Amino acid sequence: MSVVIVNYNVQEFLQQALRSVERALRTISHEVFVVDNNSVDGSLAMLQADFPSVCVMANDVNAGFAKANNQAIVRARGQYVWILNPDTIVEEETAKVLVDFMDGHPDCGAVGCRILNPDGTFALESRRAFPTLPVAFYRMTGLSHLFPQSRRFGRYNMTYLPADQVSEVDALSGSCMMVRRAAVSYARAAFDALDAEERLFVVQGPTKTRALHGGAGILDEGFFMYGEDLDWCYRIQQAGWRIYYTPETQIIHYKGESTKKGDLKYVRLFYGAMIRFAEKHLSEDYPRAFLWMLRAGVLARGVISALGNAVRHQALRDVMFLYLVVAGLGAFRSIQTQLIFPSLFYWCIAPLFALIATVTIAALGGYRSKHRRLGLLSIGVLAAVVALAAVSFFVKQIAFSRAVVLASLPAGILALAALRLTPRTRRPYMRRAVVVGDPAEAQRLEDALARQDRPQFDIIGCVTTGTASLPETGLRAPHLGLVSQLRDIARVHNVEDVIFESASLSNKRIFTLMQRLAGLPVQSQILTEGHVIGKASVNYLEGAALLEAEIALGALRSQSARRMSDAVAALVGALVHPVVSVAAKLTGRNSYWHTLSKRTRLWRDVLAGRLPLVGYNPEEAFTPPAEWQLKPGVFAVTDTLGPRLRRPPEEIEQAYWYYVRNQSAVLDWIIAVRAVRTLG
Repeated sequence: MSVVIVNYNVQEFLQQALRSVERALRTISHEVFVVDNNSVDGSLAMLQADFPSVCVMANDVNAGFAKANNQAIVRARGQYVWILNPDTIVEEETAKVLVDFMDGHPDCGAVGCRILNPDGTFALESRRAFPTLPVAFYRMTGLSHLFPQSRRFGRYNMTYLPADQVSEVDALSGSCMMVRRAAVSYARAAFDALDAEERLFVVQGPTKTRALHGGAGILDEGFFMYGEDLDWCYRIQQAGWRIYYTPETQIIHYKGESTKKGDLKYVRLFYGAMIRFAEKHLSEDYPRAFLWMLRAGVLARGVISALGNAVRHQALRDVMFLYLVVAGLGAFRSIQTQLIFPSLFYWCIAPLFALIATVTIAALGGYRSKHRRLGLLSIGVLAAVVALAAVSFFVKQIAFSRAVVLASLPAGILALAALRLTPRTRRPYMRRAVVVGDPAEAQRLEDALARQDRPQFDIIGCVTTGTASLPETGLRAPHLGLVSQLRDIARVHNVEDVIFESASLSNKRIFTLMQRLAGLPVQSQILTEGHVIGKASVNYLEGAALLEAEIALGALRSQSARRMSDAVAALVGALVHPVVSVAAKLTGRNSYWHTLSKRTRLWRDVLAGRLPLVGYNPEEAFTPPAEWQLKPGVFAVTDTLGPRLRRPPEEIEQAYWYYVRNQSAVLDWIIAVRAVRTLG
C-alpha cells in the first residue's frame, strides 16, 4: 500500500494522523508519502524529527491539493493508493479492512469508509452523488434537507440509505479514499515517457468514449482545491470501475483545519470547483440553461458565505445603526405632522436605506482599514439618499418618505461619524506582530518596546527576504519564514500587525507585500528612523518610529470598488458606442472616431470583468509586477503622457507606480478622459 497525505499548516493534526496510520499499517507492506505545500508552522522540522521513514516532498509554493497528490501518486509503488487528509485519525484496523474489501471486490476502483465528525456524528460527505440537474435542484432549493429520507430528494448525500449499509455510490470524500492502482493506470516510468499532450490527458482524465488502458488517469490539476475527488470518482466509473462505501471501519475528520483560518478565497474555490465539474462532465447531457442555473446557485451560496463572514464586521453595526436613525426620523416626522407612516416605511424604506449605504461603503473599501474614512461614509449615505429619492419619483407609494430620506443625509453621516469616533476600550493584551526585513532591525524594535511601560506590540517572529536564519543576538522572536510565505504566516500565527522595516525594503516592495495581505485582518506599519510627516499617524519609540503604511504609501483599492467603477464606465460606453460607431463609419478608417470606436466597443468586456477600464499597455517596455494587480486595460495609465515615442522604462514605471498608490474611481475617469483627448 502507498499512503499519500498532503499537508498545509496543520502540524499537530499531521502528527496525530501519521501516528494513527503507523498503527493501522503494522501488518501491511507499505510506503508513506507526505507532500508539504510550503507550510510555515514547523511541519517539515516535525517530520524530520519524528517520522524519518516517511518520504517527504516539500513544495516552495502552495501547489494545491490535486497537484500535490499527483506528485506522490506517480511515484507510488503500492497495489493500492490510500489518499488521506492530514486532519484525520484512522482506526487500527482501517487499512486492513479497506484492503480486504478491495481484494474481495475485484470490480472496485475506489472505496471509502464511514467518516465521523469530531463530535462523533456521521459526516454526510462519506458518500455523495454527482450534481446532475435534478440533484443540484433539490440541493439548492433545500428539498434534500427537508426530505432526507426520500430516495428522490435525498440523493446528493444518499441520506435515504442507512449509514451501516455497504453501498455502491457515485463519489467519495478525498479525505479518505483508497484507490486501486489498476483503476487509474499510472506508472512513473510510463508517465515520464509521455509527451506533453499525453500527460495532459492523463491528468485531466478520459472522456466518456475513451479510456487510457482501462484507467481513469490521475487527479485533474485544474481543481486547485475541492471537487477533484468528485471528478476522479466520475472518471473512475467512466473507465469501467465501481465506487463503494463500506461502514466496516471509520475515521475521524477534523474538517477544514488547513483552511479554517483562511479567507474568502477558499469559499470561491469551493463553489468554483462545482462549476468546473459541471462544465467538464455535464455540459453534453444538459442544456446550457442548467449551467447558468448552477452558476446562479453557486453565486448565491458565495454571497451568503460572504455575508456570513461580515456578520462579525463593522458593517453589521452600521446597518443596524442607520436603520435606527432613519426609522427614528420617520417616527419623529410622523409625530410632527400627526400623520401615521405606513408600515412600508419601517420594513422596506429604512432597511433599504441602511443596506444601500453600507454596501456602497464596503464597495469603496471603507471596511478594509482601521482608518475612519469619513469621506467614504458620506458617499455611502449620499448614494442611499440619491437611490431612494430617484425611486420615489417612479414608485408613488413611497413618495411620502422623501423629506425623511433627505433628512437622513446629514443625520446618517453624523451618526456614522459618531459611531467611528466613539472611543473604544483598549484591549488588555498586546497586538501580535511580525517584523519583515532585517533581523537586526527586529531586535532594535524589540529592545525599544521592552523599554516601554505599556508596549503596543508583542513581536512573535521575524520574516526575512533571504534564506538566512536570525543571528545570535538574543532576539526572543523566532525566524518564521520568508516574504514569499508572508500571507500564510499572518494567517497561521494570527498576526494582527505586520511591521515592515524601511532600511532593507523599498517602498515599492512594501506596497507589493501589502497587496499580498489584502483581505486579511492585519494592519501594516513601517519601521523607520527618519523624519516622519503626520505625527498623528506615528508611534514614536526610543530610537525608532512606526507609521501606518497606508498613510505613507497609499491605501489599497478593493476589487469590489474597482468592479463597481468599471461597471459604471461600461454602461457609459454602451450608451456612447453607437454614436461613436456611426461617426467612425462616416469619417473613415484613419479618423479619430474610428480609433475611439476601437475602445468604446470593449464595453461588454469591461462589464463582464474581463477587461478593466484602466490598466497597462502590454506593448510598452515595462510590465508592472503581478503583485500590483494591474491588467491590460481599455486605456493605459501612460496614455495620459501623450503619444508613445520611445518612452524610457523608468518613466513608464514611475507612472504606473503613482497610479497603483493613488488609484481610485476619480483617477480612472481622469485617465480615461485624458486618454480620449490624446487618441487623435
